[in-house]
Amino acid sequence: MSGPREALLLAIDCGTQSVRAMVFDPRGELVAKTQVHIQPYFSRQPGWAEQDCDYYWNHLCLACQQLWQAHPLLKERLVAMSLTTQRTVTVCLDEHQQPLRPAIVWLDQRRTQRPPPLPWWLEGALRLLGQRKSIRYFQSKAECNWLAVDEPEIWRQTRHFLFLSGYLNFKLTGRLCDAVGAQVGYVPFDSKRHTWARPGDIKWKLFAVRRELLPELVPAGQLMGPLSAEAAAQTGIPAGLQVIASGADKACEVLASGAGAPDIACLSYGTTASINTYNNRYVEPIPFVPPYPAAAPGGYNSEIMVQRGYWMVNWFKEQFATQEVIQAEAEGVAPEVLFEKMLEQTPAGNMGLILQPFWNPGVKIPGPEAKGAMIGFGDVHTRAHMYRAIVEGIAYALREAAGRLEKRNGVKICGLKISGGGSQSDRIIQLTADIFGLPAERPHTKT
Repeated sequence: MSGPREALLLAIDCGTQSVRAMVFDPRGELVAKTQVHIQPYFSRQPGWAEQDCDYYWNHLCLACQQLWQAHPLLKERLVAMSLTTQRTVTVCLDEHQQPLRPAIVWLDQRRTQRPPPLPWWLEGALRLLGQRKSIRYFQSKAECNWLAVDEPEIWRQTRHFLFLSGYLNFKLTGRLCDAVGAQVGYVPFDSKRHTWARPGDIKWKLFAVRRELLPELVPAGQLMGPLSAEAAAQTGIPAGLQVIASGADKACEVLASGAGAPDIACLSYGTTASINTYNNRYVEPIPFVPPYPAAAPGGYNSEIMVQRGYWMVNWFKEQFATQEVIQAEAEGVAPEVLFEKMLEQTPAGNMGLILQPFWNPGVKIPGPEAKGAMIGFGDVHTRAHMYRAIVEGIAYALREAAGRLEKRNGVKICGLKISGGGSQSDRIIQLTADIFGLPAERPHTKT
């Protein structure tokens, strides 16, 4: 337990499903928390995923205000705060630092067939390396590229192009800056040097964005600025509190899990499922695919992901588990509590029913042609087997990815740290340990 006047730290997590405001003591023990659920996105057309920029800010303010209502004395003991957010949510601001359009959520599926043309010599080099198809796919997905083609007037007015983390840090401090560890997306970022690419770097030829549109980058652990008086009035956080740079949500998960070396893998069982290994050196998890910046200064996270990871549990709940949802509501428990019984009722191996968890295609492995599938059905299979197929399918996909990370790192993985919503299930932890043949632990029990 923290002492009565011990200094405290505020952490804010703006995720895909909710915004959480949490207070920790210096040992990392949770002192208090509030959680406000949010709508992940709205769709004006199929495949679009957007959210109003100030929707995030208003719910951040609400989470903080609810925290102080429940624990009014804690904010007097705060000495610093930090923010993490879901990754690759893109924001366009005008010359007055106002949003020009809704934020583009990472689930958005828009592409352009007219990315910036490449010089002949670069086209030739990419063909020789066998990378032209992958690079063009990256270019087609880049938000700045399709905005320049499909929303040219919005793009013409854009004076600041940044991620949600940068926008919320701006709202907190009044400074247009972002954490190095939050730079995960389609921008000209130098993944080795952890800064924007140098002038003349070929990355500038891949994207329509210019350097003057991008925010200042702040290394992890460094001061982003004091909390502004305006932000203090809206959030209830003390004005002048130091806002410290951290990283994107996955980077913070890896750091918090204790996976601080390449022989320990961090598995994240969240909306997107992923496997990460931390390195002090630059290691590409897949050739020509860079590692992400870690939440630790100068570190790298080599990551391979299953984009529609535990999102598939929600998909299963919505499409097939009406009975469990109704029963859970009657019993006053979460549907996932009843899903645990499905794992109890089904054997390892699932009697031959298996899942290929590629509801979203990949870039290289699997390629953009990849599709999800559930195969091996027999007359013995029930909805419980479908649920187990999802859980096992995600774990097997990450196990295959672990083998690739071991080869790239040159280090054998000897243990697993499992975080995210799926990690709250003891049976999922045990199932994962069995599939990997490795000890697995949940480093925390906080959701």
